[in-house]
Amino acid sequence: MSPEATTKTTYRLPIGPIHPALKEPVAFEFEIDGERIVDVRVSLGQVHRSVEWAGMRRNPIQILYLAERICGICSYCHPMAFALAVENIADIEVPERAEYLRVIQAELERICSHILWAGVAAHEIGFDSVLFLTWQMREKVLDLTEYLTGNRITKAITMIGGVRRDITKDMVPKVTEALNYFKDNFEKLRHIFLDDKTFKMRSQGVGILTKEDALQLCACGPTTRASGVKKDVRLDQPYFAYGDLDFDYVTPDILTGEVNGDVYDRIIVRLLEVKQSIELIEQCLDLMPAGDIVSEPKIAKLLATLKKVKGEGIGRMEAPRGEVIHYVKLDENEHPYCWKVRAPTYNNILPWIPMLRGEQIADIPIVAASTDPCMSCTNRVAIVDSGKKYELNREELHKMSVEKTRRLMK
Repeated sequence: MSPEATTKTTYRLPIGPIHPALKEPVAFEFEIDGERIVDVRVSLGQVHRSVEWAGMRRNPIQILYLAERICGICSYCHPMAFALAVENIADIEVPERAEYLRVIQAELERICSHILWAGVAAHEIGFDSVLFLTWQMREKVLDLTEYLTGNRITKAITMIGGVRRDITKDMVPKVTEALNYFKDNFEKLRHIFLDDKTFKMRSQGVGILTKEDALQLCACGPTTRASGVKKDVRLDQPYFAYGDLDFDYVTPDILTGEVNGDVYDRIIVRLLEVKQSIELIEQCLDLMPAGDIVSEPKIAKLLATLKKVKGEGIGRMEAPRGEVIHYVKLDENEHPYCWKVRAPTYNNILPWIPMLRGEQIADIPIVAASTDPCMSCTNRVAIVDSGKKYELNREELHKMSVEKTRRLMK
């Protein structure tokens, strides 16, 4: 027996793409030494829905409703980033009141997403009672969203050039009541997650992402801010009415005086951002001017204008998970020539590798969940058309499937 064979102490541990600990399909391959993770490989590509392909066969207004379905949690950020890209191409000026209304909806979605994540994080370490508590609070966000938009998840409020629903004076007390509920319960949430001994033991010093790794691997959102990187599209390149509002980057040292870049710090950032979002909505209610909520209310006229537009545009937004980018190219046609989406989870996949190295097997779920991943947002298909026509019948497809299965089993 060779010396290498006698000294090898590691073994391979595959997890996924379908696994009870995973909420969406993603494949991990761990190299394990006892209970310790030595190395990790991540394989994507198990979820393809052809959203972009379908969008390139629809007009820009229809794409807004398709973009909402890229992600159920970011169902406002995706269509709004697309709208920003189109507005950039067509030089559409959005009414000032609509810019404030857009901020309010974006921050409500951030509160909803972060509270949902807190419940999932508690579930991953076995605290299902905390999951139920946080999701009870999330119901209040959904109730408010339904009151303002008529819908709870896919809000259908985005419009190119503005928004489709206003917040009247009669509706403000209901919004204020909900915000006061969140503020009253924030301290309870903060105490549970940041002071509980079990949460601290499972999150402090676990899944560390250094500031250098966060920068080199282009992490974004709360994941990178928890490592001390001050990066936030709302501040770096203000859009909507964010340039008029008073707020700053949220990093863990605001609360603890230090940055460790671990799971605990990522909990801190998201909880502080819930509080920040409440304050931003209150500022919008105080500062929001009167006026129109959309630049062109007649959809047929808007579509006729967009059919004459040619150019490229990018829409950038700070979604709850981080920066989302929509690239759009129009070429004087009813349908876009190109539509490409880059969701924040795409940036936060590679940081999993340094986070997981050196950790225990039991820490895999909470470390992976700490970036708030969304596989349906992330997976993409690029179709290259060489001009050749081809057709695969049932027998050929079956043969290719069998061959691939045999390759994977080797």
